[in-house]
Amino acid sequence: MNDALLRTVENVDWITIILSCSVLFMVLAKQLFYSRFVTFIILPFNNKYVFMYNKKDKLSHWFTIFLSIFQILNFALFIYLANDVFSTSTLTNSPYLFYGIIGFLMVYFLIKVLVQLANGLIFNITDIITEYLFKKISYLNYSGLVMFIANMLLTYVLKDSKAVVYASSFLIILINVIGLVIVLRNHQKLIANNFFYFILYLCTLEITPLVLIGDYFKD
Repeated sequence: MNDALLRTVENVDWITIILSCSVLFMVLAKQLFYSRFVTFIILPFNNKYVFMYNKKDKLSHWFTIFLSIFQILNFALFIYLANDVFSTSTLTNSPYLFYGIIGFLMVYFLIKVLVQLANGLIFNITDIITEYLFKKISYLNYSGLVMFIANMLLTYVLKDSKAVVYASSFLIILINVIGLVIVLRNHQKLIANNFFYFILYLCTLEITPLVLIGDYFKD
C-alpha cells in the first residue's frame, strides 16, 4: 500500500514539472504578444485570428512556437495519462513512456510539416501550403488548452477517469474538425485541382494516425 502511495507521489512530481513548463510557454506567449493572445482565445468562435496573423513568417513567429511547445507537451502528457487510465500494466507509470511519446510526436509533426512544405515547392504553391499549415496548427494549438485542463483533472482531481478522457478527446477532435472544415472551405479550388493528392494526404497523414491511436487504446 505504501509503495503504491510513493509511486503516485513520484508520478505527480514529474508531471507537475511538465505542466509547469507548459504553463511557462503559455505565459510567455500571453505576456509578449497580449493582443494576439486575446484574439487567439476566441479562435473556435471567430476565425479573426487566422486572418489577422496569416502573413509572412507566420509559422516561425514566436507566438506560434510558444503555443506549439505548450500543445506538444500537453498532447504527449494527455496520451500518457489516457494510456494510464486504460492500461492495467504498471509499466505505463514510467516517465520514460512519456519521453517516448513526446519524441514520437515531435518527429511525426516535423516530418508531416516538411512533407507538406516540400509538396508546396514541387507544385509551386508554397504560400498556400504555408497558410494551410498555419491555420491547422492554430486550431491544434488551441486544443492544447483542452489537453491542459484534462491533464490537470487527470493528475490532481479525477484520477483514472475515463469520462474525462472521452469528453476531452471529443472536444479536441471537435476543435480540430472545425478548423479543418474552415480550412478546406477556404481552399476548395486547390483541393478540386489536386483531389487525388488531397485524398492520399488525408488518409496517410490525418486519418491513419487517429485510427492507430484509437486501436491502441481499444486493445
